[in-house]
Amino acid sequence: MRLRIVTPLSVVVDEDAESLRAQDASGSFGIRPGHAPFLTALSVSILSWKAAGLERFCALRGGVLTVTGGSTVAIATREAVAGDDLATLDAEVLTRFQTDADEERVEHIETMRLQMNAIRQMISGLRRGADTGKFR
Repeated sequence: MRLRIVTPLSVVVDEDAESLRAQDASGSFGIRPGHAPFLTALSVSILSWKAAGLERFCALRGGVLTVTGGSTVAIATREAVAGDDLATLDAEVLTRFQTDADEERVEHIETMRLQMNAIRQMISGLRRGADTGKFR
């Protein structure tokens, strides 16, 4: 089957694979040639696959995995780093990806707080009889 991993800036992997192992929110799963069509959102994780009898790895910053026709696995991700040294990918890259994900989560929470405060102020103003801004 063909494995293709792309980011917004580049094609990171484009090669034949005998099998692969990935991870989504429900856990790890495998894909072999002839797999049924499939779509899932990937977690920040390390994808592994076998190509020409060798195991290869790619750290993924989440993304979407699709299987089409049983012969193509496509992964679109924000960031990916391929390599043959699992220890290096695990120690360095995943830490960076998780830190980025944590920072984005904090920013999202702050945005939600600002939106909730704006809604509370609007409701408070409506209760005091403030102009609702209706067209006249």
